[in-house]
Amino acid sequence: MNLKTVFTGKVRLAFAAAVLLLAVGGGWYFLRGSKVETTYRTGKAERGEITATVTSSGTINPVVTVTVGTPVSGIIKALFADYNSQVKKGQVIAQIDPSSYRALVEQSRGNHLNAQANLDKAKVALVDAERTMNRYKNLVKDGSVAVSDYDTYATAAASARAAVSAAEGSVAQSKGAFDLAKTNLDYTTIISPVDGIVISRVVEVGQTVTASMSTPTLFTIAQDLTKMQIYATVDESDIGKINEGGNATFSVDAYPETRFSGVVTQVRNAATTVSNVVTYTVVVGVDNSDLKLKPGMTANVTFIAATHAGALKIPTAALRYRPKPANGQKPDSAKLGPGQKRVYALKNGMPEPVVITVGIGNDRETEVLSGDLAEGADLVLEVLTSAKSKAAANPMGASGSPGMGPPR
Repeated sequence: MNLKTVFTGKVRLAFAAAVLLLAVGGGWYFLRGSKVETTYRTGKAERGEITATVTSSGTINPVVTVTVGTPVSGIIKALFADYNSQVKKGQVIAQIDPSSYRALVEQSRGNHLNAQANLDKAKVALVDAERTMNRYKNLVKDGSVAVSDYDTYATAAASARAAVSAAEGSVAQSKGAFDLAKTNLDYTTIISPVDGIVISRVVEVGQTVTASMSTPTLFTIAQDLTKMQIYATVDESDIGKINEGGNATFSVDAYPETRFSGVVTQVRNAATTVSNVVTYTVVVGVDNSDLKLKPGMTANVTFIAATHAGALKIPTAALRYRPKPANGQKPDSAKLGPGQKRVYALKNGMPEPVVITVGIGNDRETEVLSGDLAEGADLVLEVLTSAKSKAAANPMGASGSPGMGPPR
């Protein structure tokens, strides 16, 4: 072995030792310089006004909506109203071709006149039959004629009276047909039953409408669009919090930045069950003087169930926080009373359990009725864990590669 080989081996051994020392020392320094600190997002217990709310959705509709149809069939000859037309009560808004109905009126009128003439004829025959019967009645008394002759004319008089009754029935029947024909003719002229605005028209000129088992719809008229109402569906678990006369606010997609207000006018008792979910309909009256709201809009409704002023309130998120138990420890499972909840107040940097009794609340805040919780206390909402490392003191460098050397 020559001197050069020995020297090279010693250099390599020294380099390897230096790298190992650098790795061990740098790793120890990195661990010493890095800390894992647990921090918490907190919210304060404070006093103020709190409102209990129930959220729902529903459809906006006019208070009074009238469906205009026709009980007769025919071809639409003319239309005198369209979408958004303002109409008055009694105004003609459509016309069905009346030609066939006029013909029926004339036909039934003729039948009625004929029946009336037959009645008059029957009455004349009755008068003649009764006169003859009475004359033969006097002759029977004198013995001038046989009783059988009198009976013949008495029978004729009775038959004449029956003919008059039958003629009167025919007159009444023909009059009814005549009146019906005139009524159907009147039905060919479609008039508005109320003052309002047309919100729907489902026929066109030339279209044939057929009135068979049901009356076909021609128009839908809203009587007053300045007064609207919302039909909202409320879950059975929340329906007890809503009372008639209570306040509500809502928004619509057309005006997302605007909150509209309304009043609960009716809480209906009829339940609706869909997929085993029971809901009830709540009607909210709304003032629409500016006509921003339109029929059929979807409203996102917030019912105001109760409002308490000067209440001690906490963030609702504090009710959902549960700390992870330390190794070997069991989670706090002490039984709570009715209305009680467990929250965690931050004391000396550590969460400590506090049992409280809650009152009304909403998605953001909950009222505290009792408990060892002071105003201004910090309540844990969630855990925020962050690893703070001194990057400048990392012997591996920002890229994690060796060769930067230990800190000086």
